[in-house]
Formats: sequence, C-alpha cells, structure tokens
Amino acid sequence: MTGEAAGAVPALFRYLEPVFRDAGLALDEAAGSWSGPRRWWGGALDVEGLALGSVGAAAAALNLLIGTPGRFATTAALTAGAFDSYGYLRIDGRRIEGFAPLSGFRRTRDGWIRLHANYPHHMQRLMEALAATTADGVAAALAAMTSLEAEAAVQARGGVAAAVRSRQEWLNSGIGSAAGTGPWIELRLSGGENTVPKPLRLSGADPRRPLAGVRVLDLTRVIAGPVSTRLLAALGADVLRIDPPRLPEITDQFVDTGFGKRSAEADLATPGNRHLLQQLLATADVVITGYRRGSLDRFGLEPEVLLAARPELVVVTLDSWGNTGPWSGLRGFDSIIQAATGIADLYGTGDDDGGWRPGALPVQALDHATGYGVAAAAIALLARRRHKGLGGSARLSLARTAEELFALPAVGFAAVAPGSPAAPVPQAGMPAGSPAAHDFPEPVLPATELHTMASSYGELRYAGPPLLVDGQPLDYPSPPAPYGSSPLAWA
Repeated sequence: MTGEAAGAVPALFRYLEPVFRDAGLALDEAAGSWSGPRRWWGGALDVEGLALGSVGAAAAALNLLIGTPGRFATTAALTAGAFDSYGYLRIDGRRIEGFAPLSGFRRTRDGWIRLHANYPHHMQRLMEALAATTADGVAAALAAMTSLEAEAAVQARGGVAAAVRSRQEWLNSGIGSAAGTGPWIELRLSGGENTVPKPLRLSGADPRRPLAGVRVLDLTRVIAGPVSTRLLAALGADVLRIDPPRLPEITDQFVDTGFGKRSAEADLATPGNRHLLQQLLATADVVITGYRRGSLDRFGLEPEVLLAARPELVVVTLDSWGNTGPWSGLRGFDSIIQAATGIADLYGTGDDDGGWRPGALPVQALDHATGYGVAAAAIALLARRRHKGLGGSARLSLARTAEELFALPAVGFAAVAPGSPAAPVPQAGMPAGSPAAHDFPEPVLPATELHTMASSYGELRYAGPPLLVDGQPLDYPSPPAPYGSSPLAWA
C-alpha cells in the first residue's frame, strides 16, 4: 500500500494469502491503496495502522475478486470516519447516546474493573451478581471486592465485566495466552476428492456493487459483525439480519450498522422458523455468525456442519475471546477486551483528584477492525468460490484483534533519547520505541465528508463506507430497514 505520508500500513491482507494461493491468484501489496495522513488519533498504539490495514485487506480481497487491480482503495478520512461511525451519526439532528450509566470503569478494593450494562438483560445480571439495586449499591459492592473477585462474580451470573489488567498480567494468564494464539484470520478451505464445484457468477453490471446477487445471512449483533455485513451490503449483497425476539438490539446501534440490509426478528427454535432457516441456508452464499461459541450449534450453524452440506458456502464466525481457552464461551465487548488485555491500563491518565484512572482507545477499533477483517475473509473466500467453485470458513475474535494491535510496530513517534528526562517509562507489551499514550503531539483528524439519507427512523447524517471505487467514495444503497420488518426469505 502507498500513502502520502511516511509510515507503511500493516499488511493485514497477508492473512488472506492461503485463500488466493489456493485459487491461483497473486495477492500483491498494490492490491489496495490508501492516501492521506498516516497518524491522526495519536496514542501509544498504532490504531490508525490497524484501521487502514483491516480496510485495506477488504479492498485487496475485492480487487482480486473482480480481477481489477486498484479499483477499490481507501483514504485516511474515509477510514477514520467509518471507524467512528457511531460518533458521527445523527438522527434528525440528535447526537447518539453512548454508554449506559452503569457501563464504564469502576473502582474496586484493589484497582479497577470495566462493566458493560448497555443491554437491559446484562444490567439485570450485573445487579444480581452484586446484590445491588442502585448505582450506589453497585459502587459499594465493588468497593468491598477485589477486581478479580468482582469479575468472577459478574461473569458467573452471565453479566459482562473484566478486571483492568496490565499488559504483563494478561500475557501471564492462561486466559490471555489462549486468546492470543493463532492468526488474526484463521482460515479453513473446503473441498475433497468427491466434491462438485459450484462456481460463483457475478453480474458485473455495476462496478460499485460487485456483490450484487450474493446472499448473506447475518446472525450477528452489537458492532463487529454488523459492521462486516454493512460493508457487504454497501457492495451490493442481499443481507438479511436475523435477531431473537426477546433480546432486541439497541436502536441507535442498529441504525448505525443497518445501512443497506433487511431485518427479520425470529425465534429460530420454533419448528416453522427452523424450516425457514433451512430454506435460507440452502441458497445462501455467505453465513456470518457473531454469537458466543457454541450458542448457535443447536440450529446446525457450526461451520463444519454447514460446509459438509454445501462445500461452496462461505462461513465466517467471530466472537469475543477466541475458540479456545477458559473464556472462549464468555460474553465480551470491545471495551471489555480493552480492559482485560492491557489497553485500558496503557491508555490510563490522571484524573481530577490527582489520581489515576484507566483509559480507552480513541474509537472502538477492535470492533471495527474485526468487522472489516470478517468482510475481507468473506470476500476472499467468495473469490475462491468464483475461481474454484469451493468456499470455506474463517474465524476471528476481538481478543485476537487486540493482540494484532499490540504486535504492530510503533510509527510516527518523535525521537526521544532513552534515559533522558523526556523519555517515557517502558511498559511491558508496548511496541519498541513507544512513548506513553499522553506523550504525543496533538493529532490532526482528517475531515470526514458526511452523507444524508431519509429513513423510517428520521433523517440520517452519517459517515459512509471506508472505500473508494475508481477514485470516488462509495455510499450505502439504502437506509436501515425498520427493525424486524422483513420475512425470513431472500429478496
């Protein structure tokens, strides 16, 4: 990739190389390009590199899918806007709400913990775990517990929390070593001696929508998974998202990630809906799931089961903590992974009382980078199907994306002589040469061009997809559909 400023973009597309090599395609570094500044958020970690690299992987996969080098590219401004799409979104001029009151960092007897209570059922489980009925009760309960005790209590009740760990504490734990194992995108290619290839045929009618006619079943929630399918919808795919009826999505979050998709609400455990699900799976091209490990197995949605029935299918799964290890079946969110893996500790700052408190990345980069990685994997496997008539599966996790972020080298830092008064104190797990998060000059954020679209939710003002097509910004084909308004059927 090339850019206007010094500093190479991490070649995250290299994780797709096994797919293209199998299909006889050459994944070239020039497959996707970018322009604009290389750093704009600042901080101790190369969040910009993770963002540009993950979007670049999707662009590279697209260019090889269609066989037109350089058609899809990105810019710093488009990528920055897409990674903060929730922050830019306005609905009839209204700024979108952030975290719920009980979500965030809280003090414990010996440190800090991060809670997540944006969803009502998670807030209820948090209250039950701490035997509290008010925010003051939560604070009092946490003050009497260590961070690890509180973490265990909330998780045991089905709530979502993580103790704020240092980077070294995370790396030394069995949880951390398991979650950080393996490649960012874990690929498995389908096929065997008796497999009948079924090549994918693309219409090619609209260069801006190369996935027109591709059917995508979206069984994801929150941010990472819906971001991946939002991009596929922007590229023309028929995306049908299915949500359970008793656990509705947060409306603003649904709007932010719902552009271009249809939305169905269905209990897949009922016989009638199970039958409709099987009909959808019989003609789907892509299945993307984003629930806890094993939670969808009863519906026959394990990648191995799906690919045994249809080797041409593309199946991509994502979760919070990875497929192995003691936390592999736990719930998690971007902010929770940041707390557990050492990011919150690394980005900590002084507070108004002269003390210290944990911090966070400038955007929910783990969610968005994982989402674009999911999209890149799906597109790469579609390219395999186009050329070989076979699909495959891919796995990603938020925790593994955090490890990828920590593995990126430091870029764009001012030179400071080691040992000088201005030199930062090294922290375990930081890239070589990294200063502390607050030692950077003020970053300059690229200007993001916003779009406007009418919808059933009101007038939407939003940041568009992070892609250029033949040098022009891509936009979404339609607004988010009303939640649960679509039947369990393809368009």
